[in-house]
Amino acid sequence: MVALGKRLWVEAMGTAWLVFVGCGSTVLDTSIVLQGYGGLEVALSFGLAFVTASYAFGGTSGAHFNPAVTVGFTVAQRFPVGDLLPYIAAQIVGAIAAAALLVYVASGRPGFDLSASEFAANGFGAHSPADYQLHSALVVEFVLSFAFVMVCLLIVGRKKIVTIAPLIVGACLMLVYLVSIPITNGSINPARSTAQALFVGNWALDQLWVFWAAPLSGGVVAGVLSSFLDRHADPRAGTLADGQGDVA
Repeated sequence: MVALGKRLWVEAMGTAWLVFVGCGSTVLDTSIVLQGYGGLEVALSFGLAFVTASYAFGGTSGAHFNPAVTVGFTVAQRFPVGDLLPYIAAQIVGAIAAAALLVYVASGRPGFDLSASEFAANGFGAHSPADYQLHSALVVEFVLSFAFVMVCLLIVGRKKIVTIAPLIVGACLMLVYLVSIPITNGSINPARSTAQALFVGNWALDQLWVFWAAPLSGGVVAGVLSSFLDRHADPRAGTLADGQGDVA
């Protein structure tokens, strides 16, 4: 097993890459910020960011980059309970570092206003891109988080497709964001939501609970069900990149 310290660094770096590329594709693109389009481009950015980070780091940390995924694997008994909180902490730190870098870069654009742009923060009601209310946000975040974590759990254990596993999961993430961006600005990842909310403050922090409760609940349900549905999984296979190791 790779040392925990090294795995935590990798989880932080991978999550930072995911947040910087995914959120940066909208925060740094004035055509999207000002004109309100670009959902496909943003979803593709998140998906490709995950694919590249997974191929680069999956063999070391398992390429979670998302507290909901870590919780799902823990509930499914395919990840050590003792590493759960350190992994989540590393993911949050990586996401915050990426958000801070985005603030610094975006501040170089004349007229940049953090509160006005909403900085790719997640929200509902008046802060939903299409004015979706709380119940819609809860349902879509729960369902899509469940689907994403379930795909991760089912794909990782199949050695015959291990070489393309990051592509499959990345495609799933892209689809998840295509659906969720108009409703909540696309979370499915509490670390990503926390980082943006800390810099936006105010309403984003008030609504942040939704983007922890729904994704984590989805991850828990996926973890419970995967133990019954994935009969072909090898419990020793733990990465999206090469099927080696004991974490995923």
